[in-house]
Amino acid sequence: MTQADERDSQIASLRDRLSRLSQASLRINESLDVEAALHGVMDGARSLTGADYALITTLDASGAVDDHLVAGLSAGDAERLWQDPGGPGLFEYMNALSGSFRLGGTDLEELTRSIGLEGFSTPVPVTAFIAAPVVNQGDRVGNIYVASGEPGREFTQEDEEVLVMLASQAGQVIANARSHRDESRARAGLETLIDTSPVGVAVFGAGTGELVSFNQEARRIVDGLSDAGQDPEDLLGLLTIRRADGREFRLAEFPLAEALSASETVRAEEIVMEATDGRSVTVLLNATPIRSEDGEVESVVVTMQDMTPLEEVGRLRAEFLGMVSHELRTPLTSIWGSAVAVLDHAENLDPAETRQFLRIILEQAGSMRDLIGDLLDVARLETGELPVNPEPTEVGALVDRARSAFLSGGRRDNLDIVVAPGLPLVLADRRRIAQVIGNLLANAARHSPESSVIRVSAVRNGGHVEISVADEGRGLPIDSLPGLFRKFSRADDGGPGGGTGGLGLAICKGIVEAHGGRIRAESEGPGLGARFVFTIPVAGGTAPESPGLAGGWPREETGDADPILVVDNDPWTLRYIRNALSSAGYHPVVTAEPDEALALAMEHRPRLALLDMMLPGADGLDLMGDILASAEVPVIFLSAYGRDEAVARALEEGAADYIVKPFSPAELMARVRAALHRPKDLYRSEAPESYALGGLVIDYTQRLVTIDGQPVTLTATEYRLIYELSVNAGRVMSHDRLLRRVWGGRKRGGMGALRTHLRRLRSKLGEDAASPTYIFSEPRLGYRMPKSEAPREVEP
Repeated sequence: MTQADERDSQIASLRDRLSRLSQASLRINESLDVEAALHGVMDGARSLTGADYALITTLDASGAVDDHLVAGLSAGDAERLWQDPGGPGLFEYMNALSGSFRLGGTDLEELTRSIGLEGFSTPVPVTAFIAAPVVNQGDRVGNIYVASGEPGREFTQEDEEVLVMLASQAGQVIANARSHRDESRARAGLETLIDTSPVGVAVFGAGTGELVSFNQEARRIVDGLSDAGQDPEDLLGLLTIRRADGREFRLAEFPLAEALSASETVRAEEIVMEATDGRSVTVLLNATPIRSEDGEVESVVVTMQDMTPLEEVGRLRAEFLGMVSHELRTPLTSIWGSAVAVLDHAENLDPAETRQFLRIILEQAGSMRDLIGDLLDVARLETGELPVNPEPTEVGALVDRARSAFLSGGRRDNLDIVVAPGLPLVLADRRRIAQVIGNLLANAARHSPESSVIRVSAVRNGGHVEISVADEGRGLPIDSLPGLFRKFSRADDGGPGGGTGGLGLAICKGIVEAHGGRIRAESEGPGLGARFVFTIPVAGGTAPESPGLAGGWPREETGDADPILVVDNDPWTLRYIRNALSSAGYHPVVTAEPDEALALAMEHRPRLALLDMMLPGADGLDLMGDILASAEVPVIFLSAYGRDEAVARALEEGAADYIVKPFSPAELMARVRAALHRPKDLYRSEAPESYALGGLVIDYTQRLVTIDGQPVTLTATEYRLIYELSVNAGRVMSHDRLLRRVWGGRKRGGMGALRTHLRRLRSKLGEDAASPTYIFSEPRLGYRMPKSEAPREVEP
């Protein structure tokens, strides 16, 4: 080959390499998905260097290896490479190098031995190797590696330079992909929050008045005015809008932005939206213009609150006042007539008639007294001042007291009462709970035939005793059950026997919830009877707490008031809770700063923690994880967010209770007392004395781990990890749950830390991650250990 031919060949090779580098760069930038971008980097690296394998490790903010992706290896080989005990040391060595690194003519395992990593082995042969840092704006965000197993293969200087060039582009791509991922998550969270908001939100274009976007509540409000199949956009053009000052306009003729005045910010104005057929809805409207940088109005954000529920409440209040007036007038009329008869015709009445008139006066005065008492109870429920003084009480005594009061009022005696034997004491205000049972008995008597049986039962259900009253009466429509306990509900419609419509059940709900219980109604439908069920917390004894891995904070018995930690960023809520706790004899330790909570907890050793679910710059569940990582104390969440999934998640993560704001002091104190008196095993899983599987034995009492009788030396974190996995043996422990239980939240550990400690733990147990004996990986879920074998006697 001539010199010219050789030069032409080199130029052609260089052009081909540049072309492939350009194509690789384009593929890398095709996606903003982090994983897709990383795979694009690895594919480009293998193509440009002719490598058999490629691997990328990404680093977290602290510079530690956070995650990895592999190309060219099978899933089993990739897992063995990552789980090898010497793997972390090799990656840390490469991560410490300031520039690129190329190895050729020798085996990778020889290199690892030369840097002190004895025992490292690769799952596939590696005869040539290049490593290059992935850097973005001067910060290292990862490392890229390529390798070949071909005998005698060596990477060239040009291969190393190409990999360095590719890594420099990959750094920017990875940073962009991460930013895009974070922005997408934030945007999705904001959109979900807006879409699930109980307030309607709509955005209109300023110039045209066209509807740009709207959430579910806005659609629901408008759907009430639309015909079947009619789009909200089409309907808006037909609506008439009437403002509070009487002005009316049609949206089809007048853009909303101009109608509301583009320069005007509307606050809390009632407007009426009316369809062409006369249907209308009143909404409380706020409108805010969104301006561009040059001050021009680009769009108008409109929020709408449907006033229909408030109007319904107003109507029900008016009906309630009318009903109360009627209920008062009826006994007053009897008292008036009887008094007039006695005074005006005393000389013509015999003693028996006089006594009858006086008896009527006495009975009707008693009815008025009961009615006024119910009204006062409702008022106390509204202000949170309903007096409730729970104390350990026998369930049978409560039921018998209510039964006696019911029969003494001249009611029927066909009651079937079954109280389960061996029920524990409950925390109950005797008079108030007897009042609840009496109200439910009276309600059942009013709505069932005189000859039918009313059944009362009491059984234990976990940490509560469940009391039910069932009748064989006219039953209830299924759709009416959720509204039965509202103060103005008409389901409890009074009638002979006393009681005011809606008050009896509303008072029952208030009393039960003030005790920390719940009440519900059940019915199969009209004509099939009804069953009312409520719960009261068990008055369990409190076991003495002792220091240890899963125990409470050690506390001295000083006789001082029990400290209770309160974390809430609302100063009014803090003041409200502090006053309630102080009045009840507790010592409140309050803070609005989540960062101070753990330090205060360690200092004051509280017996219970009250946490707001939504805290500035922090998550209530993470804070609970921090607290529970130090001591197992009851945690009660306080939140205005009462959706079922939020409550369920908090309880699943270990919360003792969940209270939805607003709440009364009586309810708060009842929940606090119930949590403090609840047996520990209701919200904490106690470990058995030991765990045994094959040659592995864990003695929890001595914190001792042995393999085939030989002690295994574990760090505190490694012991905590195997402790949580073994005491939950047979169940998959999710990554998040392990992070909370072992590190107390993500801010102290991450997936990288979890994997590193788990890898070291497995190494000390002598097991291979590819074919584990004790700790099994569940992809994308977490880790699990098999259930313990037959219990073993632990040597003292």
